[in-house]
Amino acid sequence: MASHAGTGRARSSARSPGAADPAHRPAGLEGRRDRATALLLAAACATGMAATWALAALVPALKLRDAIALQDFVNLGTPRVEEVANGLLHLLDPAVYVLWALLLVAAALVRRRPRAALAVVLALALAPALAEALKPLLAHSHDSVDWRWVNPASWPSGHATAASTLVLCALLVAPRRLRPALAALSCAFVVAVGCALLILAWHMPSDVLGGYLLGGVCVSLAVAITGPDRPGSPAGWPARPRVPRAPTAARTPPAARPPHARG
Repeated sequence: MASHAGTGRARSSARSPGAADPAHRPAGLEGRRDRATALLLAAACATGMAATWALAALVPALKLRDAIALQDFVNLGTPRVEEVANGLLHLLDPAVYVLWALLLVAAALVRRRPRAALAVVLALALAPALAEALKPLLAHSHDSVDWRWVNPASWPSGHATAASTLVLCALLVAPRRLRPALAALSCAFVVAVGCALLILAWHMPSDVLGGYLLGGVCVSLAVAITGPDRPGSPAGWPARPRVPRAPTAARTPPAARPPHARG
């Protein structure tokens, strides 16, 4: 029995030279799983975008509700509120947007996460370009309440796209322990930007929702393209390959020696 057990252990410990080290399998599987998850999120956000546009552009009852919701926000406007709203939206001006992008890339590189830095560059470059390209392609007339009209080529909102892309990139770069607090602040910022756009009547509510979803599409696609920084190395750089240990020879029980003869 002992010899059979030893032989079994010897067979399990000895692997062919071409066999994959099991220590590498979880990292590779985790990386593929993260990319697949990012693609699913991108597809979900894109589906939400398509549904939002179709409902707001093609369903008369919802077009009217869109206009009524806009007017409800406009009614909240006072000179002081509009001043704050304009100041908030200035944080997303092109020059400031580039500054935010540089800070996020620098933070990713300081944390030794080069793939996260590349994802930030891709997402922040792609998001405004897609928003501006979609506006003329998907332009449609809006209903109006109280004679307040919004430009037909307004979907999706570029400011809402920029806000959601920035906060998602910040969450991507931030240390894990800071993400809950940062997520709460990010949600407050994104909601405040959306309210400012509506109070100033720059966009319809459906435009703002479309911009939020477009930001999710761009960040998810960027993560799917670049892949995650971690697996295998908490610092973000490629992990050093683990050298597999040489298989140890199975222990065999010592041969039974005959008892010494007694004189």
